[in-house]
Amino acid sequence: MDKSTMPETFDDHEQWYGSSLKTASGSAGMLYTYSTLIHGFSTTLSPEEAESLEKQPGVLSVTPETIYELHTTRTPKFLGLEQSEALLPASGSVSEVIVGVLDTGAWPELESFNDKGLGPVPSNWKGTCEVGKNFDSTKCNKKLIGARYFLKVESKSPRDDDGHGSHTSTTAAGSVVSGANLFGFASGSARGMAPQARVAIYKVCWLGGCFGSDILAAMEKAVEDGVNVMSMSIGGGMSDYYRDTVAIGAFSAAARGVFVSCSAGNGGPSQGSLSNVAPWITTVGAGTLDRSFPSYVSLGNGKNFTGASLYSGKPLTNMLVPLVNAVNASDSASGNLCLSDSLVAEKVAGKIVICDRGGSSRVQKGLEVKRAGGVGMILANTELYGEELVADSHLLPSSAVGQKSADEIKAYAASDPKAMATIVSGGTHVGVEPSPVVAAFSSRGPNLITPEVLKPDVIAPGVNILAGWTGAIGPTGLANDTRSVSFNIISGTSMSCPHVSGLAALVKAAHQDWSPAAIRSALMTTAYTAYKTGSIIQDVATGRAATPFDYGAGHVNPVAALDPGLVYDATAEDYFEFLCALNYTSELIQRATNKAFTCDSSKKYSLGDLNYPSFSVAVNTASGKAKYSRTLTNVGSPGTYKVELASETRAVKMSVEPATLTFGQEKEKKSYTVTFTATSMPSGTTSFAHLEWSDGKHVVHSPIAFSWV
Repeated sequence: MDKSTMPETFDDHEQWYGSSLKTASGSAGMLYTYSTLIHGFSTTLSPEEAESLEKQPGVLSVTPETIYELHTTRTPKFLGLEQSEALLPASGSVSEVIVGVLDTGAWPELESFNDKGLGPVPSNWKGTCEVGKNFDSTKCNKKLIGARYFLKVESKSPRDDDGHGSHTSTTAAGSVVSGANLFGFASGSARGMAPQARVAIYKVCWLGGCFGSDILAAMEKAVEDGVNVMSMSIGGGMSDYYRDTVAIGAFSAAARGVFVSCSAGNGGPSQGSLSNVAPWITTVGAGTLDRSFPSYVSLGNGKNFTGASLYSGKPLTNMLVPLVNAVNASDSASGNLCLSDSLVAEKVAGKIVICDRGGSSRVQKGLEVKRAGGVGMILANTELYGEELVADSHLLPSSAVGQKSADEIKAYAASDPKAMATIVSGGTHVGVEPSPVVAAFSSRGPNLITPEVLKPDVIAPGVNILAGWTGAIGPTGLANDTRSVSFNIISGTSMSCPHVSGLAALVKAAHQDWSPAAIRSALMTTAYTAYKTGSIIQDVATGRAATPFDYGAGHVNPVAALDPGLVYDATAEDYFEFLCALNYTSELIQRATNKAFTCDSSKKYSLGDLNYPSFSVAVNTASGKAKYSRTLTNVGSPGTYKVELASETRAVKMSVEPATLTFGQEKEKKSYTVTFTATSMPSGTTSFAHLEWSDGKHVVHSPIAFSWV
């Protein structure tokens, strides 16, 4: 396309491309769009349609496809794993790592569970392949080495009838599968973060939910079986550690050397919405990839908007169709939400319906529009979701649009009694900038259970992620969806958690003697918080710079995590002292840890002394001084590290003693103290800073959060 000839009625080149394509073909969609080396798009056309397209204004050329080797799906490339394969641990050492996934089970026939090239099952594996409905021992192999279930209802087997567990397990450690896609979207080779690692499945989630008793039983069995990494995309709000089943199980698992990663929750962008905040758990928030699935909305007034969708069925006709806001097509007080049986067929039939996000699942809203006779849906973000675009496999032509676009579309529908619109699919678009951005749904800090522990720990890809899927249901999970797929694209911190689980397996393979705390430290202190331009990672919910309450230590950088230089290690003893600082009695400590421990009444315990890779300082509204101590362990070559401090506020003065640490050998430990001197600020004020140790090669980064209470 000739970029310079785009008509002024379009505010985006991709919208223009979609309009040009629509003129030549009523059924074709864009597979990719290009904006750097060339300007244009790829599509599938008949020879006659291609000839017609070439005659359109602004089209420079239409060229037949050349077939090259397929490129990968985006996550491994986005995380730098493909470009740095020489730096990754040997496949033999990775294949000794076992990732246990506690979820809805697995669909063992998925190609992502093929065991090609894998040697014998690790000798330390003590698990089994439980027999159940449609699941016998032959379903396991040298990749899927174990499968168990922990509730005696439903399918009574480890088989995944939901899809969630297949998706998370293949994200963490799925084998390489070429030609993976969802209805042509995100086509490429799919692979987990640690494709040589082994997978063990523990089915703990069912139609009725995920019960704590089942979860704890599964965690216990996973430790006994010999897993090295435990991945749980499960959450249940916040409660004290001694009342939190996952935290209780995780403590014992971590004490036995098992790395436990959990999803932060999907309660964002509300503040203080985190789950799984125990300091012995790695808590994972969600960010975006540099890939999108655009769909384009064109209005009768000539305006065009870009949204997102994975709809792949019959497209709308070339003609504009009537547009109606659901609030005017329902007798319900919450008609704007397009809840089940809320739309009036006489007001919806043959129209595109604007539905607000919230109250029910996004795909369920489309099903309601379809039930009432609507032909398309515009899913409108409200202030809560901002400009976040989540793509779904809708059952009718749909486009999810950000709040700004939604407000304009609603204004047009309200101003014109004969409002018209159409929706066009845009295929797959890569190279999206800026990326990553923090997902609006990703749960946020502060940590309401223990404000002195900064959570989440990191963010990882969790939006529009392609991974394996069950054969039991369609991609939307709706009973009406009879489509069968091997891969699905879904979003949530459930998707970001197994990314970190798989990356932890890589770090474990490279450093087999590292503790779970050391692995978490490596992932945290090497995470990045800014783009290559230097600007801070954005929060899509606000459009502004995100903070450590949103992204923790930052976005994971797995290749850097393999060589962090220094780590903040921690043992069970450190966590016992942390609980003492919380004024836990011996009884509560035992309830939380399953260990007998009595706090030393002559010792002064401080939450600021937990050897954590980040800092969270709760400042009294009156002026005050706080001292936090930390200990660093050298895991690299000998060298001297110097400290640097940076803060966005003058309300807190910071100093570090000593300011230089010299390490003469590997595993040597050195301690330092940070003194924070704060001036009075209104209660509820927050501010942020960071501390870095560097030897010229490594940068050991720690975020600092200040909260005046």
